[in-house]
Amino acid sequence: MVHFEAAGPIPAPRWAAALNGRLPASIRVRAAAAVPADWHACFSASYRRYRYTLYNGRLPNLFLAPWSWHRYQVPLDEALMRRALEGMLGEHDFAAFERAGSSRSHSRTTLQEVSVLRRGDLIEVELQASGFLYGMVRLVMGQLVAVAEGRLSLEAFERRWRSGARDQVKEAAPPQGLCLLRVGYPQPVFPATAWYDCQPRFLLECPDAPPAASVPPTPPPEARQATR
Repeated sequence: MVHFEAAGPIPAPRWAAALNGRLPASIRVRAAAAVPADWHACFSASYRRYRYTLYNGRLPNLFLAPWSWHRYQVPLDEALMRRALEGMLGEHDFAAFERAGSSRSHSRTTLQEVSVLRRGDLIEVELQASGFLYGMVRLVMGQLVAVAEGRLSLEAFERRWRSGARDQVKEAAPPQGLCLLRVGYPQPVFPATAWYDCQPRFLLECPDAPPAASVPPTPPPEARQATR
């Protein structure tokens, strides 16, 4: 989402086609519209929404690789991920999830909505906030995967972000799984088909989940007696 000032014969709705004729095929303008003079693409927004896609299948998939993070070691527990995110809803200081180099004067923001959806071997995590810190989503995802794999407890996850322990948040998810779905404004600027959901959902018909982590068998009662 960008804004610019223009004077000339091209009507606002035709700017998308005009720009696409000049841009490389890897960049597309989906729509253009006239807005008030005081409208700002960043500062007028009421929310941003990101989706991060995890591929939890056992085998690599070349078609998913550019758009997801492949975690094949163990099955991810999406219920734990959901519980971890729900505790972050509301306005908080998320300094633990801010990369160095940010120009923001503070690290407070409001997490408005969260969603964790599993469809077979694919897990889609969506975060909607009034604004995001520099590198926030990828740092959050790195910690969520640690929770989902059992390497980090829910209590430790919450303690880290509430205390602003940035030095303990060391793993950032790779960029491939991240997509900015949309930016919302108090008054809609474009039709929903142009801005609401820019990323298609993937579908795998045959799940191939990794094996569950092995758990040592419980010894029979007589064996437990013998070890006392």
